[in-house]
Amino acid sequence: MTEFGNYLIPCVIGLILVFGLVRRVPLFDTFLEGAKEGAKSTFGIIPALVGLITAVSMLKASGALDMFTAFIAPLAEKIGLPPQVVPLMLLRPVSGSGSLALVDQIFSSSGVDSFAGRVAAVMMGSTETTFYAIAVYFGSVNIRKTRHTIPSALTADFTSVVIAVLTVRLLFGGG
Repeated sequence: MTEFGNYLIPCVIGLILVFGLVRRVPLFDTFLEGAKEGAKSTFGIIPALVGLITAVSMLKASGALDMFTAFIAPLAEKIGLPPQVVPLMLLRPVSGSGSLALVDQIFSSSGVDSFAGRVAAVMMGSTETTFYAIAVYFGSVNIRKTRHTIPSALTADFTSVVIAVLTVRLLFGGG
């Protein structure tokens, strides 16, 4: 199976090139035009990403994340969420790399096969970096009013957290 994967991407690229040649598409010009549009999109979303990264750094450095975690922990325990996973629940919608560092910390302190470790793993696979995705996708097409996107996405993230706890409890027991 590994050998197949090694050849898949070059084959797909080759098929695209052959298809373009058969259809008489100016391949290099089309490639340059796409690269130019990609560069414009990248430069368009940089301010939103810088703001998001700055906000996450300030949230962690100020201790606000720890305070908010302590505030939410009693409610999280009522839904069966392990206290070690509460910071992950709060940071995951904001930062992918920050939440990955928290998962590593949960794995190191609680163990990969612990209830908290399993819940953290399921959460990482079933939740989204909501604010990052909105900053990138909405920013790339200059949408400023997100309307119902953020409340809907955060509701989906919270639902994923609850389902992660229930799924781990159902499949592995514990908690």
